[in-house]
Amino acid sequence: MWSGRQGRLRPVGCAVEELRCRWREREAALRKARREQQLISKRLLRDDALEETEGGCVAMTLGEAEIQQFLGLAQRGTEEKEREKALVSLRRGLQHPETQQAFILLEGSMRTLVGLLTSNQALLQLEAARCLHELSHSEQSAVAEACLPATSYLLTYLSGHSSDFIELCLYTLGNLIVESEAVRRQLLPQGIVPSLAACIQSPHLTVLEALGYALSQLLQAKEAPEAIIPSVLGSTLPQHILQLLQPGPKLNLGVAVEFAWCLHYIICSQVNNALLISHGCLSTLGLLLLDMAGAVQRTDARLELLACPVLRCLSNLLTEAAVEIVGGANQLEDERVAAALFILLQFFLQKQPSLLPEGLWLLNNLTANSPSFCTSLLSMDLIEPLLQLLPVSNVVSVLVLTVLCNVAEKGPAYCQRLWPGPLLPCLIGTLAFSDTEVVGHSLELLQLLFLYQPETAEAFLQQSGLQVLERHQEAAQLQDRVHALQKTALHR
Repeated sequence: MWSGRQGRLRPVGCAVEELRCRWREREAALRKARREQQLISKRLLRDDALEETEGGCVAMTLGEAEIQQFLGLAQRGTEEKEREKALVSLRRGLQHPETQQAFILLEGSMRTLVGLLTSNQALLQLEAARCLHELSHSEQSAVAEACLPATSYLLTYLSGHSSDFIELCLYTLGNLIVESEAVRRQLLPQGIVPSLAACIQSPHLTVLEALGYALSQLLQAKEAPEAIIPSVLGSTLPQHILQLLQPGPKLNLGVAVEFAWCLHYIICSQVNNALLISHGCLSTLGLLLLDMAGAVQRTDARLELLACPVLRCLSNLLTEAAVEIVGGANQLEDERVAAALFILLQFFLQKQPSLLPEGLWLLNNLTANSPSFCTSLLSMDLIEPLLQLLPVSNVVSVLVLTVLCNVAEKGPAYCQRLWPGPLLPCLIGTLAFSDTEVVGHSLELLQLLFLYQPETAEAFLQQSGLQVLERHQEAAQLQDRVHALQKTALHR
């Protein structure tokens, strides 16, 4: 849910609603692509040390007879080591899709495995859970649905004492959740949300990270806004998530990344963002943004994993009508946030350019309705660093120009501070771009500058701006704006 330009009038060109419609369509496509990319992602929890102790041999595909043999030994073997070894062999075989398919087609196989999962012998129980975990990682939805009889037990074991076993159950549930709506339909009445809410109080970081993964998978389901997120918001999960995102020495990056994505999916649903804001979500994220900027200065490159969901959460919360950027408990201090955001933008430029649009969308939403934030950009001389991002890509150029339009539309006093400087030569340079969206935004910004700072029009003429405009006179999408700008420039 990226926001378009909020509250900004377009002096010439296509109607505001038409532009917003285009933004919405593109954002919907991006959200869909992001959601699908996340949904097909599963996690496989394998213990490298365990693999080594088992000899490191290549796992073999098993047929029905071998599966039956190993299940029989595990169920009725005379020695515990023999039973455990049989389950280890089965687990290794289940790493192959062919074995997984054979397993679910074998009558009684899942019933036997669930029986072993509920055994009172801890080692057998653990190996049975590992077998289920291998099945949960299957790319075949039929395999995930075959695991339905085990889900209630996996939930029950979340309240156990072994952190390793709880972690395994959580990753298995997360994999099953993402694969099948039937699994999610069963887990909801079984009490997955209360179980996760109880589990989030665990002192073990590995459990919390696994919990964040399972919850994020649940929150991405297509039915989540109606069937899942209201229950999550009604639980203690949001408060605990915000506590885990509090910057400080206790902040764990792996845990924070998982729960920042959880928060992102909740905010995107727009079920009740006012509740999140009342819990201090905006201020927590603002402090986390400042902390990330400090991490860059400490050369902690891992923060890029956290930056994307945090920037998206902030951007989307700022679109809520209830949010006041300035004043009250939700205040984001303009100069500190501006400085932090530009530190991150410079870091992205050097290390991770794909994250530049995320930071610029936040900057767009911060400047759209906040004259004081625009003042901060000007007083801190941040316009020139912003202009340096123009050559990166067309997407980045459009966002940079959008932010500059947000500043310019605030009136003559703001345009005076944009001028003189490198802005006009940069804009004339962007008019040479072939991308019509970049050129269209450049035309809008020039129109605002001509309106509020007439000296810009004179300088534009002196720098052969009209000749550059001529190349776009035949472009259907730009004709009206080009003609309007030519007329404005010549009648100054």
